[in-house]
Amino acid sequence: MTGKQNEQEQPLREEIQLGKVLHALSDPVRMEIVLKLAGAKEVACGCFGLSMPKSSLSHHFKVLRNAGVVATKREGKEWVNSLRRDDLDTLFPGVLDAVIAAARAGQAPAAPLR
Repeated sequence: MTGKQNEQEQPLREEIQLGKVLHALSDPVRMEIVLKLAGAKEVACGCFGLSMPKSSLSHHFKVLRNAGVVATKREGKEWVNSLRRDDLDTLFPGVLDAVIAAARAGQAPAAPLR
C-alpha cells in the first residue's frame, strides 16, 4: 500500500484483486459514485450530491479506494477522487466498461450462481 500526505492510502496496481473490485462495485451507492467519476476526470468529495451522512459517504469512498477502484488525493483543502481506469483496464480489460454500461442501462446484477 502507498500513502502520502496528499494521498489517501490505496493499493498499488499489482495489489488490486478482481474480487475486491467487484465487491466494491456491487453496492448501489458506490456504483453511483463510479458513474459520476466515469463522466468526469476528477470530483471533489463534497460534490457527489448524495444525501447521506458524511461518515457513510466516507465509508463508501474507503471501500472503493481500498479495492483500487478510485484514487483520492488532496488538492488544497479538498479531497478529490478519480477512477483508476488505467490500472483497472490493464489488469481486467473491459470489466469496468461492462459494469458501467450495465449500470447505465439499468440492468440489475445477475443472481449469484448456486
